[in-house]
Amino acid sequence: MDKLQLIATAPMGLEAVVARELKDLGYTDQKVENGRVIFTGGPEDIARANLWLRTSDRVLIKMAEFPATTFEELFEGTKAVNWPDWIPEDAEFPVEGRSHKSQLSSVPACQSIVKKAVVEKMKSVYGTEWFHEDNGMRFVIEVWLLNDVAMLTLDTTGPGLHKRGYRKLVTEAPLKETMAAAMVLLSRWRPERPLYDPFCGSGTIPIEAAMIGWNIAPGLRRTFNSEGWPMVPEELWERAREEAFDSVKDNIPLQITGSDIDPQALEIAAAAVKKAGFAKDIKLQQMAVSRIKPEGDYGCIITNPPYGARLGDEDDAEKAIRQLGLSALYLPTWSMFALTQSRTFEDTIGRKADKKRKLFNGRIECAFYQFFGPLPPLNKSE
Repeated sequence: MDKLQLIATAPMGLEAVVARELKDLGYTDQKVENGRVIFTGGPEDIARANLWLRTSDRVLIKMAEFPATTFEELFEGTKAVNWPDWIPEDAEFPVEGRSHKSQLSSVPACQSIVKKAVVEKMKSVYGTEWFHEDNGMRFVIEVWLLNDVAMLTLDTTGPGLHKRGYRKLVTEAPLKETMAAAMVLLSRWRPERPLYDPFCGSGTIPIEAAMIGWNIAPGLRRTFNSEGWPMVPEELWERAREEAFDSVKDNIPLQITGSDIDPQALEIAAAAVKKAGFAKDIKLQQMAVSRIKPEGDYGCIITNPPYGARLGDEDDAEKAIRQLGLSALYLPTWSMFALTQSRTFEDTIGRKADKKRKLFNGRIECAFYQFFGPLPPLNKSE
């Protein structure tokens, strides 16, 4: 089989992080675009990418791309794709759509045209007039129109990759698992350094850090749409999962702590930490940020300070951020990384960031502030 063009979708601002993840997994033939990274691979790489990607939202197969200014062009371009290679006769194949800066601006009409074209192609191969779509397999087709060019994809993931399986309950204004992982990766934290989150909420940053520290594939606890697809047979998934299990390094000691002033949030965090398998390795404490005393040197504070939503109002939130700045004064060897929608964060905390990066937590525009402390001294035996 020829190599496939695969797409790892990326939240705005995280394209370079997703690209680096793919490169670390061995996918060097890649192209970075707004909101996605296109890379090449075979069916086995559908399984690997879904299991391993921490910061991507989903993995798609790029089926076709062609100009489409009329419904006829959209129909013919869709019909030219060999859909029966992928979709069995009795599988479900819903069509989703988006359109931006294109003459074909009615998304429902585009979805309908694509569905008709796929059905026509399937009829010509399977020799039937009716498709029951009832065998339990699901092939979600998406038509994405941008500047009068149509791209057709198949979704191999299903529910977004942020759904790791360890978090059943969430606090208000929860941080997505993919964004928490991105914050840890952008900090360049290593498991031999302490990590502290003084606004840990439901525990997402400490858990994602622990998974990174132990090299645990984030998709190990869940299933994916493409499991059971004829083109991605079960043995490929078994092999990918075996590789992931063999890569776990759970003998590395972790120094990860989360604290929060909210006892309910900590209850939710404790349940998630336990479900993720880190009950003995992540410490949780109920504590105001003014009282934190992280242990060790050359650590990283990585946090998503509450801004209004969880602390009731902006005054409380600003007070908490000011306290964080004061607490950090007693940690001269530590680095600090904070994601917040507050536009006055540097003034409130009393420091200018060494680096600032625009990121989106869902649809909320935020800034990722990076305050670099000294790096730990090199071990002479290294």
